[in-house]
Amino acid sequence: MVELTVQTDVSLDEPVLVEGLPGVGLVGKIAADHLVDELDMTYYAGVESEGIPEVAVYEENARGVHPPVRMYADEAHDVIVLQSDVPVSRTAAAGFAAGLTDWVAERDCLPLYLSGLPNEEYDATEVPDLYGVASGDAERFLAEHDIDAPAEAGLVGGPAGALLNRAADRDLDAVGIIAESDPQFPDPVAARRIIDAAIEPLADIEVNTDELVEKAEEIREQKELLAQRMQQAGEEESSQAQPRGRGMYQ
Repeated sequence: MVELTVQTDVSLDEPVLVEGLPGVGLVGKIAADHLVDELDMTYYAGVESEGIPEVAVYEENARGVHPPVRMYADEAHDVIVLQSDVPVSRTAAAGFAAGLTDWVAERDCLPLYLSGLPNEEYDATEVPDLYGVASGDAERFLAEHDIDAPAEAGLVGGPAGALLNRAADRDLDAVGIIAESDPQFPDPVAARRIIDAAIEPLADIEVNTDELVEKAEEIREQKELLAQRMQQAGEEESSQAQPRGRGMYQ
């Protein structure tokens, strides 16, 4: 079950929802944070669900607090971003996915679920590989924007996997974006690739992503604690893709 505490009324028409729950390389988290900042998005709603820690989040040079999982909206671009500072526990992933999918379906959103594909030989100086999968009739969006199908069979695990599974079970339109990423450290390069090659064309927006590379080391340092937390949490709480050929079912 998912409950939203609306903070600001917004008017949206069949919006694109970008999911930014923490996962491998924090690619979704970094991409979501960057969108919220660059588009100066409006704090739309706090998100509550069983399995989300009841903690208060505060920002640098600010006295206010807000919940750890939130939605931000941009009316002009018809985009919603699901931003999270904590993982969703494995025991609550199914209920969270069911509740969020109900909400997405009621508002006729096109959700973009983001995952990192860990690569032990990853080289941040090269452009990461990126793939798209889909449920319902959303495959056409991938074809329209030349987003490649995966090069090999695999699995998407964690919250993003649960959300994609739920969408497919209900035959709803949903897109899964999978980007090759660093398996251990926050990866702003992979996050930039997701924004440039997938989010921008699918959401029909333009976002300056130069800073993700220019300040890569600073971003890694800022996100390092959460990245360590995700490694400790294990595969169930971390959105990630894995090729089936490696024998890793995550």
